[in-house]
Amino acid sequence: MEAGLRSCGMTEQQLYDLAPALELMAFGLVLALGPLCWVWWRNRSTGSGRRLQALCVLTLFLTFDLVLFGAFTRLTDSGLGCPDWPGCYGTASPIAAHAQISEAQAAMPTGPVTHGKAWVEMIHRYLATTVGVLIIAMTVMSWKQARAARRKGQHASFSGAANPWWPTLALVWVCIQGAFGALTVTMKLFPAIVTLHLLGGTGLLALLAIPASGLSQQQAGRSPALIARRLRIVLWLCLALLIAQVSLGGWVSTNYAVLACTTFPGCQESWWPAMNFTEALQIWRPLGMLKDGSNISFEALTAIHYTHRLAAYVVVLALAALWWALRHAPALAKQRRLLGFFAVLQVLTGLSNVVLDWPLVAAVLHTGGAAALVTTVVWSLAVTRANAVAAPGPEMARRPA
Repeated sequence: MEAGLRSCGMTEQQLYDLAPALELMAFGLVLALGPLCWVWWRNRSTGSGRRLQALCVLTLFLTFDLVLFGAFTRLTDSGLGCPDWPGCYGTASPIAAHAQISEAQAAMPTGPVTHGKAWVEMIHRYLATTVGVLIIAMTVMSWKQARAARRKGQHASFSGAANPWWPTLALVWVCIQGAFGALTVTMKLFPAIVTLHLLGGTGLLALLAIPASGLSQQQAGRSPALIARRLRIVLWLCLALLIAQVSLGGWVSTNYAVLACTTFPGCQESWWPAMNFTEALQIWRPLGMLKDGSNISFEALTAIHYTHRLAAYVVVLALAALWWALRHAPALAKQRRLLGFFAVLQVLTGLSNVVLDWPLVAAVLHTGGAAALVTTVVWSLAVTRANAVAAPGPEMARRPA
């Protein structure tokens, strides 16, 4: 690690340099003014509730873009393009750090620090700061409108998915996500930290999907749809499986284990290749190393990859069952279509990663598809409630009168 720091021109004490923090926050605020002004201008003739709903939906969309760009950053090995945090060699942009980046690039032309990688990493941080500012605006507006609704005696207006505590939780979550982003850099792509950072991005999308869907439903004048309790249970089970599978996928990506198996459906010309699960399940260790300082074996990388593949079969079957069950829920027709589309996309991009040697576009789309599936399932849960009375015959979803 010390050698890597020296090659980047950094010391342990310089990993956290807060000098450019205010500049970065100001830059994020300026970038966030664009979406905020757009939301206000587009909804200038509507009420504050409509503006809040539009801001929530737009923030959800931009967060999804941020997750995709985060995947691009990871897959292009740009995570250490700026080896300190939150800036780049103590500055707010790679332009000001041109000399330091050039020196590091000259020392290691194919190393982690290049001008291109520095820009990719800093753009990711700029976008993350912008999303953070938008979530702060969401939280302030949510509490302001909830207080106004309480004064008018409209307590139900901001309950359930429209509760202001959801954007507040998202604000806390994005701060924690930022901390994991910092640790990703300063701990030199520590696999457990990078995986948690990936999970954090997916979790942030899920949290933002709740107020976005709740407020959209409220603005449309609709109440949560009633669906069979068993269908809600299936939704929750699929969500749990998706989170587990995203965790396994993150572990594959952060350990660079995708190419451990380059054939399908078998692996290394076998249905059960040589695998080392003991090494594969060592969670707290540096990238490419084991706890004792030795290199991780190829058999361990194979175990990491194959576990994700075997779990994918279970998840695909569960999603197919959910898609089939949702045919009895007309209120979730849109979610059913999206679920089917993203499930097929995941299968295709997953296969492409294996048989086409991990193409960048397919790998980014694979991350985006997983995030979209989680968001779709959370959206389905946010806009429905369990029907207290079991209906005879098929499990039909209905809207309350």
